[in-house]
Amino acid sequence: MQSMLKEKLWTYIVHNNPDLMFSLQEDYSVTRYLEEKVNSIMPVAGQLLTEGRPLYAVEELCLETLTEDLKPSRYLYIRSVIEEEFKQDYDRLKENGVLTFEIVNLIEACKDIFSDFGFSRENEENRHLKYAIIGQIHQYLL
Repeated sequence: MQSMLKEKLWTYIVHNNPDLMFSLQEDYSVTRYLEEKVNSIMPVAGQLLTEGRPLYAVEELCLETLTEDLKPSRYLYIRSVIEEEFKQDYDRLKENGVLTFEIVNLIEACKDIFSDFGFSRENEENRHLKYAIIGQIHQYLL
């Protein structure tokens, strides 16, 4: 189960948090990160299995817990803003194969905005946050 949870966690990170993926790869700490995260959930997984929960349900609950601190995804947020508000730039970046790279750069450029707003599930629909991100993206794309 541990290796499967590591695989699923890594897949989640690749698709939802490429900024974290690049950072972990740059530091050569992918394996350590995945092992630490998965090892922290194994007592819960063992307890759930002991209670007779089906394996798929245990895996799903564990993955939800493992990814909780990775949500909401700044990557997906910025990607959706670019796609909605800067469609031509989005298409151009995607065609050139640099969309993910540029979004990761934008996460860094928008770091203070996310921090100032305390980016979370509760405020990811905040229009002031979105306007601030749009402004930063506009500056970045100039």
